[in-house]
Amino acid sequence: MDLLDAIVLGIIEGITEYLPVSSTGHLIIASWLMGLDENYRTKVAVDTFNIVIQGGAILAVLGLYRARVAQMIRGLLGRDKAGRKLFFNLVIAFIPAAMLGPFLDDIIEARLFRPIPVISALFLGGVLLLFIGRWQRRMLKLDTETPEDDEKNSKFLDIESLTWRQALIIGLMQCVAMWPGTSRSMMTIVGGMVMGLRPRQAAEFGFLLGLPTLGGACAFKLLKVFSADDQTFIADLGGWSPLIVGLVVATLSAMLAIKWLVAWLNGHGLGVFGWWRIGVAAMLGVAIWMGWASIEPPEPLDEIAPGSSEVYPDSSSISSETQSAEEPFIGSSSTSPLIARS
Repeated sequence: MDLLDAIVLGIIEGITEYLPVSSTGHLIIASWLMGLDENYRTKVAVDTFNIVIQGGAILAVLGLYRARVAQMIRGLLGRDKAGRKLFFNLVIAFIPAAMLGPFLDDIIEARLFRPIPVISALFLGGVLLLFIGRWQRRMLKLDTETPEDDEKNSKFLDIESLTWRQALIIGLMQCVAMWPGTSRSMMTIVGGMVMGLRPRQAAEFGFLLGLPTLGGACAFKLLKVFSADDQTFIADLGGWSPLIVGLVVATLSAMLAIKWLVAWLNGHGLGVFGWWRIGVAAMLGVAIWMGWASIEPPEPLDEIAPGSSEVYPDSSSISSETQSAEEPFIGSSSTSPLIARS
């Protein structure tokens, strides 16, 4: 991976991490277009890179929502009741992913990181976004039909008013994003809207929930990589420079994406993201059907030692039948083990 590759992937990760469009689907397409998934070792390194630079998304939220973070810190010190409640609601919402993620990680990578599950998740998520706004308005019996009138409507729930049970439900819905191609951001926004939050506040809760979720995912992945026998991740990536550049670019692009999304949701619905997801699903489906791209994880050759300079097989030449479902491929996903598949 060179610095240009790192910049492109950093931009894509930063923009798509918090938009409800699935960063997994977009990173799959980008990696294919840039030829970064041609062999096993490169693919493992790039997939790990994509998870680590999620730290940029964490830094973006810490910067943009520093007032909320400070409020929660004051709450833990007994100086802000609302901040303490928000903190514990985020902890409660994070628990389902923290408990299920590590146990389901290998199963998901072995059985769901395949063309049909990923494309289906992209498409069905798009359909969901096309109708969730209308469903919420019918549920709350709103008289208005335009999102810009939402701020004046008292039927919506405020983020400070969420109960621990409602936070837990949002956390459980976040776990649906463990299905590759679903989008963690989409499920937290939808979960918040189901609980009665305005789309903008549902997105804000999802941003804050990303702090422990993405942070835990990055830590889990790094621990998994550097505790393995084959510790050649940095060498396979091309050094530390791509990782540092990707992290910085992901931070800046995530900040722009968050600010844009909040402004968009103040006056528009989620339909545009629904149509976008459907379009990406169609593009990915055509690319796989035509043989231009593959989601199937490539197998390493046992006879080639870790760190060897020998060329690994091209992923397009490996049949999916050669990998048994009982022998999951570790590290093939561009997604996180705690909240899988954003």
